[in-house]
Amino acid sequence: MAEAAGGPRPRECPGTSSAQAGRAAACQGCPNQRLCAAGAAAAEAAALRERLRGVRHTVLVLSGKGGVGKSTFSALLASGLAADEAKQVALLDIDICGPSIPKMMGLEGEQVHQSGSGWSPVYVEENLGVMSVGFLLSSPDDAVIWRGPKKNGLIKQFLRDVDWGEVDYLIVDTPPGTSDEHLSIVQYLGAAHIDGAVIVTTPQEVSLQDVRKEINFCHKVKLPIIGVVENMSGFICPKCKNESQIFPPTTGGAEKMCQNLNISLLGKVPLDPQIGRSCDKGQSFFSEAPESPAVSSYRSIIQRIQEYCDQHQFQEEKII
Repeated sequence: MAEAAGGPRPRECPGTSSAQAGRAAACQGCPNQRLCAAGAAAAEAAALRERLRGVRHTVLVLSGKGGVGKSTFSALLASGLAADEAKQVALLDIDICGPSIPKMMGLEGEQVHQSGSGWSPVYVEENLGVMSVGFLLSSPDDAVIWRGPKKNGLIKQFLRDVDWGEVDYLIVDTPPGTSDEHLSIVQYLGAAHIDGAVIVTTPQEVSLQDVRKEINFCHKVKLPIIGVVENMSGFICPKCKNESQIFPPTTGGAEKMCQNLNISLLGKVPLDPQIGRSCDKGQSFFSEAPESPAVSSYRSIIQRIQEYCDQHQFQEEKII
């Protein structure tokens, strides 16, 4: 609630520099409410841009359905990118109610540290930092029982207060669906830069039905889609090498869906029990099972994502 016509500012006014400017209860009915709200939003966007100016590429990992391996994919994508020691990678877990990234990355029990420049990510390797609400809980079994505004506030805090530094790739692991967390991350990162989204599905129609909703969400919020990954795409027997369809693609799977919707299929990842065992132990699947067909699939998918990001950056620089 801004000072009007040189008059005094009411004591309850949050002030024009506050994040609550134009939004607090005291602002209701003030003739300058819209001006204050716009100013606060602009200042907030500027702060986010400044904090994230060192992030070169940002990739969101989405899924319409829970249980399709989205967090597993996010963890392996980050690990795969960080295999190049010349690249700096960050993994942000905004699955507030189900933060599984700390366990998958072997960081369970770690805590966030405060420095003069903000929160410091928890590092798996020198070039791979992680941030998750799991680091803020006293126990991995603690339930996070929060309404939307508090979730949104934490997401904003992760982006604004974490000292990400110079990062080549920021991978964002999101919860299933198309609600609060997704709208917030797209809105906040929109102030900086998003290369696009990778959407994870499994082959069966029950999963694809929800993935189509996720694709529709991306179109509505103008979020570019890098492509779709079909996870758990058959099981290849390690002895006889025959493939079995554990989740039959009754409607053609992700490949048919991508053809119909004119979206890139980044690849198919077969089931491998070693993936689950590696995640439970917080160890690298790439080093634990280097000969697995799933490792080859992941490396191919990661390469395609890198190529997309490089091309996306080239097009932006050309426009500028």
